[in-house]
Amino acid sequence: MMLQKMLSLVRSCADDYGMLQKGDRVAVGVSGGKDSLTLLRVLAELRAFHPSGFELQAITLDMGYEEMDFAPVAALCRALEVPYTVRPTQIKQVIFDIRKEQNPCALCAKMRRGALNEEAKRLGCNKVALGHHYDDAVETFLLSLLYEGRISCFLPVTYLDRTGLTVIRPLLYVHERSIRTFAEREHLPVVHNPCPADKNTKREDVKQLLAELERRYPQLKEHIFGGLQRSPLPGWRPEAGRNSRPQDGE
Repeated sequence: MMLQKMLSLVRSCADDYGMLQKGDRVAVGVSGGKDSLTLLRVLAELRAFHPSGFELQAITLDMGYEEMDFAPVAALCRALEVPYTVRPTQIKQVIFDIRKEQNPCALCAKMRRGALNEEAKRLGCNKVALGHHYDDAVETFLLSLLYEGRISCFLPVTYLDRTGLTVIRPLLYVHERSIRTFAEREHLPVVHNPCPADKNTKREDVKQLLAELERRYPQLKEHIFGGLQRSPLPGWRPEAGRNSRPQDGE
């Protein structure tokens, strides 16, 4: 039943924001984490009956960490009948060995985006699907507000005019705890992230702050996410004025 709930939420999100059209070839950025593996699993299921008839391609960036083994991810892709490509990069070496970045996240994200988009174009894809979920959106909004003094967040759909690619985020209606439960129940092959900065970031600080605030304001995340959908930020209002309410998939 949980797969059906996840399918419902992902399809609602995709349809609310017009993420999938006929002829789409969608590259899923698969880091090996629970979010991207869940996205891959659900999109592989959705592809069988979505009216767009979209195609899938899975792409993993090898960051240069020798301890990361993507063989189980490759096996999952074979089982799902999704073509899979691993692109070698030197991102880890550039950031930690050469530049010795003290605050590596922004540069890392920029380099990963560039490499993923380049590989997606090479493979003939016109869209890139990322595993950002409901909690990511709320946290990003607070990060921008607290650290930059801006009302801002990534968009559900973003057209990149320099590459001709469109970035979509079909997990935006799914809570992180639901993804965690889904990944465990589906026995998804989650790959441990050895990045030295993992769990030691401003995002992690905001995650902890939200957890503290939610004990006092239980609907805080729901109100922030709903505020994003009702805000004048371009691209956040669902099509036809719908304001879908994300639900837990548990």
